[in-house]
Amino acid sequence: MKPIKEGKVREIYDNGDSLILVATDRISCFDVILKNIITKKGTVLTQMSKFWFDYTKDILPNHMISTDVKDMPEFFQQPQYTGNSMMCKKLEMLPIECIVRGYITGSGWASYQKTGEVCGIKLPEGLKESDKLPEPIYTPSTKAEIGDHDENISFEQSIAVLEKQFPGKGDEYAKTLRDCTIALYKKCADYALSKGIIIADTKFEFGLDENGNVVIGDEMLTPDSSRFWPADVYEPGHGQPSFDKQFARDWLKSNEHDWELPQEIADKTIAKYLEAYELLTGEKL
Repeated sequence: MKPIKEGKVREIYDNGDSLILVATDRISCFDVILKNIITKKGTVLTQMSKFWFDYTKDILPNHMISTDVKDMPEFFQQPQYTGNSMMCKKLEMLPIECIVRGYITGSGWASYQKTGEVCGIKLPEGLKESDKLPEPIYTPSTKAEIGDHDENISFEQSIAVLEKQFPGKGDEYAKTLRDCTIALYKKCADYALSKGIIIADTKFEFGLDENGNVVIGDEMLTPDSSRFWPADVYEPGHGQPSFDKQFARDWLKSNEHDWELPQEIADKTIAKYLEAYELLTGEKL
């Protein structure tokens, strides 16, 4: 079998009335696929997404059917597909990345320092880097092709983007995406905090099922799509240590590089992913 589409990290296979998403051990930073292979990373992404899909199905359905390769074609019953493959419903994906920020950091912090705003949303004066926001904010972006950068847009612009693809539905879908994004974040951030992890921000992707219902697709609350901070050493006023690929990003920003991490940094990156998985799920991979 050959993938019908390859993303920066995932490979998508057509399985007739379903899709099979394989999370590889590739890692991308700043929208560039690095030369490294991060062993076990794909399994962490798939199994953590499964955990969150199960945890949030009372808020919104998701696209997951099974992560057991016994439910998949024989091709996937090989060691390299065990643990990192997910059979999913086919969706018509919505053209918006749904970003929610509970804390001010990263590009949001850079924007706030210049304008007092994040993606056009006015924030209180006097915030420090990594401060918790009074309420989580929804800051959608466009979806970029590989090699391009996503573009932050306002809520009003998200209506226009959705309206273009779904005439007469743009306003309805934009509000649904915003409300579901905030609700999912709040439930999961509260749970994560009880396990010692702050979810500073994350992104979700949504699609429409065969009945036109909005459901969660892609991945969910993984170290690739979220900023996870250890709660026990959280201290506003500076950047925070993290359980996610920010560790790899920080190394790349601080060093002359050719888009390859030293093995030591790669090993520490997967160790952080595994630690986050174990803290959140209470299980070892």
